[in-house]
Amino acid sequence: MPKVQFITVTRAESGQKLLRFLERRLLGDVPRSAVQRWIRKGQVRVDKGRKKPFDRIEAGQVVRIPPYTPGEEKPAQSGGGLTLVHQDADILAIAKPAGLAVHGGDGIDDSVAGRLAALYPDADFRPTLAHRLDRHTSGLLLAAANYESLRHLNHAFASGGVDKLYLAWVRGQWTGPDRTLLTDRLEKRGEPGSQTVRTGSGKTGLAEVTALVADREYSLVAVRLITGRTHQIRVQLASRGHPVVGDRKYGEGRERGPMRLHCHALRVDGTLLTLAPPWEGRWAVEPETLGRAMELLDGRDTLRGTPKPGM
Repeated sequence: MPKVQFITVTRAESGQKLLRFLERRLLGDVPRSAVQRWIRKGQVRVDKGRKKPFDRIEAGQVVRIPPYTPGEEKPAQSGGGLTLVHQDADILAIAKPAGLAVHGGDGIDDSVAGRLAALYPDADFRPTLAHRLDRHTSGLLLAAANYESLRHLNHAFASGGVDKLYLAWVRGQWTGPDRTLLTDRLEKRGEPGSQTVRTGSGKTGLAEVTALVADREYSLVAVRLITGRTHQIRVQLASRGHPVVGDRKYGEGRERGPMRLHCHALRVDGTLLTLAPPWEGRWAVEPETLGRAMELLDGRDTLRGTPKPGM
């Protein structure tokens, strides 16, 4: 028979809202409505006292969970591992490959989030992604190793406190100034799952672009992303006649092969992480070219990412 559980809040979980803590800790699929009912009726206690669903809990507090029968637990994804570029007590930096979705959903059985959960099945606080990349974009993706770090990263991304540098191969010869500021109004259109973004109205998107290699057929550009709108880089470049190579959504149907858009560098709280793109052949980027791309970020830090294979 199910029994009452008493769980001590760990340091990694500290600061969460009670409802979210319970959802992370409960085994199997337990409906949120059931958890809210437990809290409302006083079946959930924190240090023997009643709490509301959105009250925050702290390390060392003891949470009483009433007896319950776990629902069916979703099996851990086994689509593959992940390569870590950097890991410390607060942050994991993941080398996301092109083609792998960040989160699961309808028709998506393999994702970065699912692989993370499979890698850390017994963690008090499973590493949680702090931002997104488009499915066909490769590069750096940050996850928080504890709840305090997750709150900090979420705020940093939302407030523009993260420096973001991307590399992209685009069609045509980029002839703009050495540093071109792209300013557009961007708006989502269409039904969920098939949405596109168009310029002309909506929220402002800002990005700074410089050409690293400018040929007649293709150009390699570095993009410092100032805002973080959906599909922003892809839309802003395509609207100027330079769609990202391999972008089938905004490339007017001419594109084939993988998309050549890569998150190369992220800087958070003075920590700089970099990841060279995995491109080969005609799309390979020389080290000195990567150095020129970094000039778009003001100043330089010494910490660089070194991939750890086999995760």
